[in-house]
Amino acid sequence: MDDPNMARRRFIGGMAAAQLAVSGARAAATGPAKRRLVVGCDHAGFPLKGPVIETLQSWGHTVKDIGTYSTDPVDFPDIAQKLCDEVLSGRSERGIMVCGTGVGAAIAVNKVRGMRAALCHDTYCAHQCVEHDDVNVLCLGAWVIGPKLAEEVLKAYLNARFASEDADLKRRVDKLREMEKK
Repeated sequence: MDDPNMARRRFIGGMAAAQLAVSGARAAATGPAKRRLVVGCDHAGFPLKGPVIETLQSWGHTVKDIGTYSTDPVDFPDIAQKLCDEVLSGRSERGIMVCGTGVGAAIAVNKVRGMRAALCHDTYCAHQCVEHDDVNVLCLGAWVIGPKLAEEVLKAYLNARFASEDADLKRRVDKLREMEKK
């Protein structure tokens, strides 16, 4: 079958693989920058938050833990607001939110002007969200991924840089900023 959409999908898939290879090579060559990070979670994310913080600290990052500190029920929007305040104030460069699925955390963070959160459970999305969309908060689902995959996702997220020299990507992120004003 000679389907033109299939050819396009193969081309796009090849481009995605090429971008991943370039991103990985760039990160390996420069090494991860040491960052000031803020980490927050709700009660469902609490079991993964400890391993996330330990991993980040072992890589040399400065980590501010804004809670929660147990599995006692807490509302994730409250934690998300604290995390956003840390990033918007400049006290932290990026944030990591952990909840049960990561969905609620992403929704809450994205309600705050100046914040862009992405739910990522794979390494490709974790670097792509920063490189193309200038995301400043990574959301993880503790019920979805375990500590080992979370480590790989964190590495991809933290090694990524926004491709600000790309006029198309810059224009799109500028449009996101304009949408926040409405």
